[in-house]
Formats: sequence, structure tokens, C-alpha cells
Amino acid sequence: MNTEPTERDQATERDQATGPDQATGPDQASGPDQAIGPDQASERGDRATDATQPIRFDTKIAVLLREDLEPWQRLNVTAFLVSGLGTAVPEVVGEPYEDADEVSYLPMFRQPVLVFEGTKETLTRAHARTLTRALPRAVFTSDLFTTGNDRDNRAAVRAVPTAELDLVGLAVYGPKNAVDKVLKGARMHP
Repeated sequence: MNTEPTERDQATERDQATGPDQATGPDQASGPDQAIGPDQASERGDRATDATQPIRFDTKIAVLLREDLEPWQRLNVTAFLVSGLGTAVPEVVGEPYEDADEVSYLPMFRQPVLVFEGTKETLTRAHARTLTRALPRAVFTSDLFTTGNDRDNRAAVRAVPTAELDLVGLAVYGPKNAVDKVLKGARMHP
């Protein structure tokens, strides 16, 4: 088994080291913003010159988690948050998968999901920026850890004014620059 890091692995590490506020130029590879399916570039309007070129997305899917969450909570919150984006923004979902034996699998996001963490204050500021930019978003509040179904989850969020939400997670989708500005002060999840 080859354990040498791939070009994609190196690009991912480079992007994680620079964080969300460091933009890469159009001629540089930006690992986490590359997708696997070159055929999707022409269908979706993403930038790629041919099937051998990496796809660079003009958009970003990001999740911001509060830094004091337990590991199981981080996973749970991330899963719940991104589930909302695919239904509200269908263009983020790619084509169904199929293996060599022609077994079909559900489609997934067409581009990577970047996960960040920050303080409660960072999350509150990011939420406010998301609202002012009117970006598609999903929220997870601390109250949702005590509920067990969608009806109760929605009621728990509805019961609290926007400025008083005890946010533990936020998912956001939009143009790269806008999402980067929303995430200012956050850092890549370890």
C-alpha cells in the first residue's frame, strides 16, 4: 500500500494551514474546494478546462461548530446541519453513485464540506453575518440535544428569539468570498 501523500492530500493540508481567510489565487490548487467528478463542472458552471483538470468551485459549503462540544455532539450536529442544505439548495447535490457491479448508491454533495470550530462568540458573529448576507443556512441550538424528533426540534428553535439562540452549530452555503467573511475568526476543525 502506498503511504505517500497525494497531491490532493498536500493541497488539503496547505488549505487547512491557511484557514478560511486566506484565499488561493485562480492558478493555485485549492485542495478542499476540488471535486472528484470533472463531468459535473460543465453541468454546474464550475471552473475546469477539461476532464484532467481539478474542478474549482466558486461556492463553499461550511459547518461551524462551537469548540466546547463533545466528539459525539460534533458528529451529530454536523450531520443534522448539512442535511438541510441538500434539500434547500438542490444544486449542491451531485449525481447518484454506482460501483463496478452496478449497485446504486444515493447522491452526495458535489463538493467538499469544510468544518470549522470557534468560540460561542465566534459562532454568534458568524450567524449574524450569515443573516445580513442572506445566505442559505441551518442552525443547531443546545436545546436540540434534549429533543428526539423534527417536530420538537423546530418547536425548540421557534421558542427562542434570533438574538438569544444558544447556537452550537451553523451550516452555510454560498459564494466562497461571502462564506469566508462569515467564518472570520473561526479555525479549521482539527
